Amino acid sequence: MCGIVGGIAQRDITPILIEGLRRLEYRGYDSAGVAVLDAQGQIQRIRRLGKVQCLGDAVEAEDLSGRLGIAHTRWATHGAPSEENAHPHLSGNRVALVHNGIIENHEELRRRLMESGHCFSSQTDTEVIVHAVHDRLVAGEVLLDAVRNTLGQLEGAYALGVISVDSPDRLVAARHGSPLIIGIGFGEHFIASDISALLPVTQRFIILEEGDVAELTTESIRIFDAEGRPVEREIRESRLSADTVERGEYRHFMLKEIHEQPRAIADTLEGRISGSHILASALGHAAEGLLNEIKAVQIVACGTSYHAGLVARYWIERFTGLPCNVEVASEYRYRVPVVLPDSLFVTISQSGETADTLAALRKAKVIGYKATLAICNVPESSLVRESQLCLLTHAGPEIGVASTKAFTTQLTALLLLVGSLGKAAGLKEITEQTLVEQLRELPALCHKILELDSSIRELAEEFVDKQHALFLGRGSNFPIALEGSLKLKEISYIHAEAYPAGELKHGPLALIDEEMPVIAVAPNNTLLDKLKSNLEEVRARGGRLYVFADESVSVSASGEGYRVLVLPHCPPLTAPIAFTLPLQLLAYHVAVLKGTDVDQPRNLAKSVTVE
Repeated sequence: MCGIVGGIAQRDITPILIEGLRRLEYRGYDSAGVAVLDAQGQIQRIRRLGKVQCLGDAVEAEDLSGRLGIAHTRWATHGAPSEENAHPHLSGNRVALVHNGIIENHEELRRRLMESGHCFSSQTDTEVIVHAVHDRLVAGEVLLDAVRNTLGQLEGAYALGVISVDSPDRLVAARHGSPLIIGIGFGEHFIASDISALLPVTQRFIILEEGDVAELTTESIRIFDAEGRPVEREIRESRLSADTVERGEYRHFMLKEIHEQPRAIADTLEGRISGSHILASALGHAAEGLLNEIKAVQIVACGTSYHAGLVARYWIERFTGLPCNVEVASEYRYRVPVVLPDSLFVTISQSGETADTLAALRKAKVIGYKATLAICNVPESSLVRESQLCLLTHAGPEIGVASTKAFTTQLTALLLLVGSLGKAAGLKEITEQTLVEQLRELPALCHKILELDSSIRELAEEFVDKQHALFLGRGSNFPIALEGSLKLKEISYIHAEAYPAGELKHGPLALIDEEMPVIAVAPNNTLLDKLKSNLEEVRARGGRLYVFADESVSVSASGEGYRVLVLPHCPPLTAPIAFTLPLQLLAYHVAVLKGTDVDQPRNLAKSVTVE
C-alpha cells in the first residue's frame, strides 16, 4: 500500500503535498515523488529514494511550485525500490500519474504499448496506465475521458490521481479496490488515500465509492459512478484534528486505537484483494515465484505477535496443507532447529525492532530458509529492511503499550498470507472467494462489535476486586484467549492465564471457585459442543462464567454466576479477529476502574529493543 496526495488551488500546492506525504509515511514507503504544473504550464517532477524528508529537502532546494499537483509515497510491489520506479510516472512530459494498488494485466498492456512505440523507464505496473492515458490524449480525448476509457483496460486494484498539460485546470481521480477521498476547501480541492493527509487544510471530505471517477477544479467537483453516470456523494465532516497522534475525544490512546480497528483492518486490505482474489504480489515483486516453491512455514515472534502466529498456524495447516511451526523468538534463537526443505521463515512484529525477533531472523538467514517474510507495522524498520518479503499491516501509529490494532491487523495480514500460500498450494477457487468475502465484511463486523462498549464496561465492574482470572478457548480461538489474558494482566495487573478449554481436567479445574472468574470465547464452529461441555465443568464447580458468544450460538445463561455477552454473527475464518475486540474492551475498562496507567503500564515498553 502506498500514499497519494493531490490538489488544485489558487495558491502554491507544493507545501500541502509534501506535508500530506509526511502524514502518510506510516503507510509504507521506499521512495517518494511530486509533480506540479508550473507557471509556464509544464510538468515539473522531483523523485527521491528514501524517506519523504529526502524529497522535501530536494523540493525546497529546487524551489518547486505550482497550483496543480500530485504526490506519492511508495512501497514497492512491482520493481525494486529506486528513483526510476518512484511515482509520479510521466508519459511524454504531457501527463503525470500516481497509483495505489496492483494492475494484474500490466504485462499484456506493456507489450501492447511498446509495440505502439512507447518507451518504459521503470519496472512498475503503474507506468502502463500513464502511457495508455497519453495515447487517449493524442487521439483527441479530454483528460477525464482519457482516464475513464483507460480504466476499462485495467484488471486489478487502483486509486489514481492524474494531471496533464492539456487540462491545466483539472485534476482527475479514480478508485477501484483502493480507497481514495476528496478534500473540500474554499477555492481549492484535494485528493488523498487517507483523511489524515489533508487535515491541516480541510475537515470536509467525500469518500469515493468503488468505480468512481472524479474531476476536480478549484471551484467544482464532478463525480461519475462505475457506469459513467453523474452522482452526488455524501460530504462528511471529520472530527479528527490535524495532530493524529493526539487522543482526540478518547480518554486514552488504547481506547482510541481499539476503536480505530475497523479502519486499520480496511487499510491493511487495501490494494491486496481484487474481485474474489487475493493479490499475492502485494507481498513484494518477488513473492509469487517464491511462494510457489514453499513447502513449510516457520513463524517466530514475541508477545502479542506470537499469539497472532499461533492463530495463523491453524489457518495455514487447514487451508494450505503446509506444516507450520510457531515459536517464541527468544527460545528459537538459542536452540538448534531442524529446517524443513523449502521453508518460509515468517517474523511478526509491530515495531520491527524487537531484539529477539531480529536475532532470530538473522539466524534464519544463515541456516538456510528458502525465503524470509516480515509482517510489520513500520516500513522503515530493521525487520522489514532485512527480510526478502514484507507484508505491512498499516495499523498506523500505535501509542498505547498494550497492542490492539497492531494485533488485529497482523491477523488480517496473516489471512492474506494464508490465501497467497493456499493459491500456490492449489487452494480451491471457492475457498479463496469465501476468504475474500469474509475479509471484506470484517471492518463492518468489527464496528458492530465495538457498539457493545457500554455493555462490556458494565461487565468490567465485576472484575475490579479480583486477583486472578482464567481465559478459555478452543481451536484457533485458544490463542485469542491467550491474548485476552495478556491484555488483562498488562494493564490491570490482575494475574490471568489462558488454557485450551479441553485442558481443564488436566489441572486448571483445581483453581476454580467463586473468586476465579472464567472468561470464554464461543464462536459458532465445529468445536462449539466440546466447549459447552467444558463450560459445564466450570459451572459444576461453582465458578463464575463470562461467555462471549456468537449470536447464532445457543448458550444457557440461567443461574447465578453465569453471564453471556452476545456478539453479532462472526464467520468462522475471521472469528478469531472479531472475538479479540470484546476482550480488549474488557481489559481496558477493568484497568480504568482500577485506576492503573492504561497507556503506560508499569515495567513495560512499546518496543523491546534489548534482549
